[in-house]
Amino acid sequence: MFKRQRKEPETVAANPALDEDFAEVASHLEPVKSQPPTPTADARITAMIGASIKIKGEISGNENLIIDGEVEGRVDLGSHDLTIGTSGDVKANLTGKSIQINGSVTGDIESSELAVVSKSGRVTGNIVSPRVTLEDGAQFKGSIDMGPIDEKSSKPLATSYVATHPSAIDNEARPEAVA
Repeated sequence: MFKRQRKEPETVAANPALDEDFAEVASHLEPVKSQPPTPTADARITAMIGASIKIKGEISGNENLIIDGEVEGRVDLGSHDLTIGTSGDVKANLTGKSIQINGSVTGDIESSELAVVSKSGRVTGNIVSPRVTLEDGAQFKGSIDMGPIDEKSSKPLATSYVATHPSAIDNEARPEAVA
């Protein structure tokens, strides 16, 4: 009662005239090369260095980067974001637009917009950025310079107190109270 009958596909007889026309048109066509899509300026591309990866040297790029592995050397992302994951162990100077530290960093951090050391982050080094966030529980030893950045040299205009007075970061070297 509900059994449907299947229609067999119709076979078309070969037309030699059409086959010749197709062959002539196809002979004038060039093969299409497959290319990856080109990212637009708004596209957010993020690369990742996994937890089992170890790199020694200089890393630079034109995309955002997440580091969960070990890096020793220098990381320069210019106008892109850099995230050090919770398992990331970095012994390098870092440069980027926005830098988020969730793991361990030994080295200087220079950010053109924002530097964040999360509650799981550990930084030993200096931070130069117009905006800096140290979350409750973050571990930090070094200096923070939030002065304006000289666009020509990419160096802060003001010299931090700690840079000119290294003993200021020593917990035992505290100014004595004046009576």
